Amino acid sequence: MFDNDGNVLSSAYREYRLLTPQRGWAELDPQEVGDAVEAVLGEAAKKSPQPVESIALSALGEAITPLDAAGKPLDNTVLSMDSRATAQTAKLHEQFGAKKFFETTGHPLHPMHTISKLIWWRENKPEMFRRTARFLGWQEIPAMRLGVPAKVDYSLASRLGIFDIRKKQWSEPLMALAGVEEKQLPEAVPSGAVVGEIPASVCKKLNLAKGCVLVAGGHDQPCAALGAGVVKPGLAVDGLGTVECITVAYDHAVTDENMLGGNLCCMPHVVEGMYASLAFSFVAGSLLRWYRDNFAEAEKAEAARTGRDVYAIMDDLALTSKHPPFIVPHFFGTGTPYLDSHSKGTITGLTLGTTRADMIRGILEGVAFEMRVNLEILAKAGVPLDELRCTGGGAKSRGWMQLKANLWGKRLCTLNTSEGGALACAMLGAVAIGKFKTLKQAVKKFVRVTGAYEPDMKEHARYSERYQVYRELYPRMKDLLHRM
Repeated sequence: MFDNDGNVLSSAYREYRLLTPQRGWAELDPQEVGDAVEAVLGEAAKKSPQPVESIALSALGEAITPLDAAGKPLDNTVLSMDSRATAQTAKLHEQFGAKKFFETTGHPLHPMHTISKLIWWRENKPEMFRRTARFLGWQEIPAMRLGVPAKVDYSLASRLGIFDIRKKQWSEPLMALAGVEEKQLPEAVPSGAVVGEIPASVCKKLNLAKGCVLVAGGHDQPCAALGAGVVKPGLAVDGLGTVECITVAYDHAVTDENMLGGNLCCMPHVVEGMYASLAFSFVAGSLLRWYRDNFAEAEKAEAARTGRDVYAIMDDLALTSKHPPFIVPHFFGTGTPYLDSHSKGTITGLTLGTTRADMIRGILEGVAFEMRVNLEILAKAGVPLDELRCTGGGAKSRGWMQLKANLWGKRLCTLNTSEGGALACAMLGAVAIGKFKTLKQAVKKFVRVTGAYEPDMKEHARYSERYQVYRELYPRMKDLLHRM
């Protein structure tokens, strides 16, 4: 919760499980996530010293859930990193064409997008598909639970792979290929539009001010960009959370060969009239969480004994590492630039001397190496970056931030809040209820650069040698990884 100066008034937090029922599948339990969202809203509102007058939601993309006519989930939410729909994507390539798909939707054709998952459901769970009244994402499901219409903003709509980014409407040819009708999809609206007033009974239950409104937010990465003040070309944000994503902004839609060649998307920004592009890795903080949950018994015991955060302990431990292995973080396939859903994570360079500290540092370096590949692709597409603004939970890690600055050879700026997506939603909500006339006014008030990590160029030179090894690992192992 934020006040009208962009200061944090209160916060709340819940975790929910990532479900992997089969190899290559990635799901969420919609009841578990929906309950967590409500719990967070209620707790944060209760702790806030000021009444909550507007809410907007920053949500992960491509995460769609089928619901029946009563609003009951018929299956789990399927996530972007889920690769079950590879065959359906290949059929779309034949039926519609990759270039036409990119020019229409702004996205390279890939199994991550919802259209492929819809076809998978239709082919593999036909009875469930016939019973589905709505296909909704995690902007719309909380809205429905809050008692307001289930509407989606343009940025999240684009991630379904059914949305025409220039016409700002659902594409009839793509809906036909998916086997869905427009009435099964949410109404698409601009970010910042008032979705509806939350009923008084819900406001009372969740400690919200009477008359509190829900405002259309957006996809988590463009929201992180707005929260970092990326409201004009030439600026970029590095969002380091469950995934890592570098987001850049454009003042017009760009769907040329350079973008497609680098598998870079072009999607509506949450800033009206602008577009955004994403370079990303499917795992970042989730890889540290994987290590924590499976191998960090000593670190968790120390956290219980001392009261320190387990991730801070892991961060300090990584700084003691002398010989980290090379970790290629393709644990759910790759993000950009390869978009290879068949790749796998690898750990190479292990010795009997490899320690827990080395493994943690290998994770931190591997995620940063992967994003250096993406920075090179952005530069080739005409977007060179010397400075990035950083948001997300990973931006709180001093060790990881300095490591990235050294490895990339770039200046990384920290902001007054690491939760850029939430800050963006506060700005969208504040403008919607008249606290500011324009988003730019809100950005000027809310977004403040508070610090910076300057690269150590001697370390950058050392990392550049290691990077040349890293750069060769995936291309050399690609065929073997596919056979695995």
